[in-house]
Amino acid sequence: MEATELRNEVHHPVPSVLKNLYSAEQIRDRIAELGREITRDYEGRDLVLVAVLKGAFPFVADLCRQIPLPLTVDFLGLSSYGSGTQSTGVVRITQDLTQPIEGKDVLVVEDIVDTGLTLRYIRENFKTRAPKSVSTCTLLDKPSGRKAPIEADYAGFVIEDHFVVGYGLDLAGKYRNLPYIGYFDPPEDACVP
Repeated sequence: MEATELRNEVHHPVPSVLKNLYSAEQIRDRIAELGREITRDYEGRDLVLVAVLKGAFPFVADLCRQIPLPLTVDFLGLSSYGSGTQSTGVVRITQDLTQPIEGKDVLVVEDIVDTGLTLRYIRENFKTRAPKSVSTCTLLDKPSGRKAPIEADYAGFVIEDHFVVGYGLDLAGKYRNLPYIGYFDPPEDACVP
């Protein structure tokens, strides 16, 4: 069986209450646009992409392939949600960077900016590491959830107040493998196992 046939046979069991927000094609097209913007802005610079785990791993994998510049990729594990659908407001490092970022241009890659608390924490933490610059790129921006006055420098999509899953975003560790982004409607259905 060829790889394309295998991909076409993959089925993703999801609750029937999950509504489609962005298709795999829409995500792919927007990431290509972001890649062009970032390439233009970082030409000739010492770029490090720092993906925030676990949610940003599919996004950073696709994004870095759209940036034809010499760059490095590192990972930062953070947690603020636990197993629920609301941020706890407490950000903790679960995995630190493996390389120093001193003197480098850092682009933090997030799956979603919701409360802004995680992004604020990262920026404050990275100041102590003396990078040349720190910017942020998020696939999804949800301004209605802000608790900290912070904005991403690059945003794929601005979304309404939905609890979203898919393409790296999860509910208690599940649904990260969906090739699209969906949301639960009504939101209480996010509690459905």
